[in-house]
Amino acid sequence: MQPRAAIAAIRFGLGRRPGEPVPGDPEAWLTGQLQAAPLPEEAPDLPDFAAIAAAFAEDRNDRVALAAAAEPPPVQAMARIGPPRAILLEQAEQRAQAALLLTTETPFRERLASFWANHFAINARRGPVVGAHAGHMLRTAIRPHVTGPFATLLEAAVLHPAMLAYLDNTQSVGPNSRAGRGGRLGLNENLARELMELHTLSPAAGYSQADVTEMARILTGWTVRAAQPPGGTVFLPNRHEPGEKTVLGRRFEAGEAAVRAALRFLADHPATHGHIAAKLVRHFVADDPPPRAIRRVEGALRDTGGDLGAASAALVATPEAWEAPLSKLRSPQDYVVAVLRAVGSPPPPVVGSPPPPGQAVPFAMGLLGQPLWQVPAPDGWPDTAPAWTAPEAMLRRVEWAHGVAGRFARLNARDLAAELLGPLAAPATLAELARAGSARDALTLLLTSPEFQRR
Repeated sequence: MQPRAAIAAIRFGLGRRPGEPVPGDPEAWLTGQLQAAPLPEEAPDLPDFAAIAAAFAEDRNDRVALAAAAEPPPVQAMARIGPPRAILLEQAEQRAQAALLLTTETPFRERLASFWANHFAINARRGPVVGAHAGHMLRTAIRPHVTGPFATLLEAAVLHPAMLAYLDNTQSVGPNSRAGRGGRLGLNENLARELMELHTLSPAAGYSQADVTEMARILTGWTVRAAQPPGGTVFLPNRHEPGEKTVLGRRFEAGEAAVRAALRFLADHPATHGHIAAKLVRHFVADDPPPRAIRRVEGALRDTGGDLGAASAALVATPEAWEAPLSKLRSPQDYVVAVLRAVGSPPPPVVGSPPPPGQAVPFAMGLLGQPLWQVPAPDGWPDTAPAWTAPEAMLRRVEWAHGVAGRFARLNARDLAAELLGPLAAPATLAELARAGSARDALTLLLTSPEFQRR
C-alpha cells in the first residue's frame, strides 16, 4: 500500500477495514465520493416528522393516564410503560448512525457529515425535543447537503426542530408581535448569536450587538410543533416581530421569507468563507491550519458561491493534506470508529434489542469522553489534540482497546498493521508487536500505537 492510499483512508476517511480494496488513485477515490449520491434523507425503520410527533403524543397520553390513576405515579406502573418513546427513537437513531460509520463505503463523505454536525452542534440532553430530533437532523438537514451550497445546509440546519429547540428559538417572541404584546413573552437571542458567531461570520466580521438583536427579530416566529402531526418546524406569524430589520447594513422585510434571505446573506459573506475554510483545514490537515491551505479552500468557496463540494475538493488538492506523518489526534468518537472498523466489528442492529453496553458504539464514545450528540456547548467538540490528551483520558483508551483486543485476539496484529497502516507503521511499533507476550497484547499495542491514534 502506497503512503497516499493510507493517508486517504485515515486522514480523510474513518480508517480502513480488513479486506477493503486499496484505491489505486487515492485522490480520485476521495473526489468520487463527493459526486456520489447522498444517502436517502429518510431511512427504513427510522422516524420522519410524523412518527416523532406520534411518539410525543403517545408519551403525553401515558403521562396523563398515569397522573389520573395515581399521584405520584406508582413505580410499577412506570415500569410497565417502559422508557418514553422519544428516548427509544433517539436510541434507534444512534444505532443506525453507528452501523453506518462502521460499514460506509463513502467514508470521506461521512466524515464531512460528522464535521458539519459538529459545526451545527446540538446536545440531545437539552430536552426531549432535541433528543428525539438529533438523528433526524443529521439524516435530513446535514448529510444530504455536505457537498452542496453552504446556504442550503445553513438553512436546513438552523431551521431544523433540533436546532430551534436547542438554542431556545421556540421561546423567542417579537416584543411588538400579537403574541408579545403585554410583555409576558419576549425576544431570545441565543440562536441569532450562535448563528453569527459560530455558524457563519465569526467575530472577525465585526458585527455588533445590534446586528445580533436584529437577527433575533428576523428569527421570531420560527418554532416547533413536536407533538402535533405532521410535526417539525412551523412559522407562526403572530409571534414574528413586525417591521423592517437591518443586519450588517442589509435590510430585510418582515415575514417568513426574511429568514431565508438573511441566511443566504450570512452564508455568502466573505467572513463566513474564511471562517469555515479555517475550520475545514484545521479538521482535515492540522491543529495549526496552514495559511496557504486556508486560502485555497476559501478561494474555492468564494469562486463558487459557497459550494461545499468544491471546498472539499480543494482540501483533497491541498499538498499539506498529504504530508506524513499524520499529525491530527483522533478524537474519542474517531478513535472508537477506527478501532471497530480495524478489527472488522459487525455493525449493531438498527432495530430490535440494542447490543450489550460493552459492545455499543455510543456507549464506548461516552466512556472515552465524547458521547454521541451530547456536545457540551454550541461551539462543538474541540478539534485539537490538547482537549483529548489528559492522562486519565488516554488510559481509558488503552483499557477500552484492551477489551476490544480480547474479543478479536484471533487477528494477527502484524498482518493487520500492514493492512491498516501500510508504510505509516513505524519500525519500532512493528518490533514491539513481534515481542508482545500474547496475540491480545499485540493487538492492544497496535490499536494504541501513536500511528493508529493519529490521522
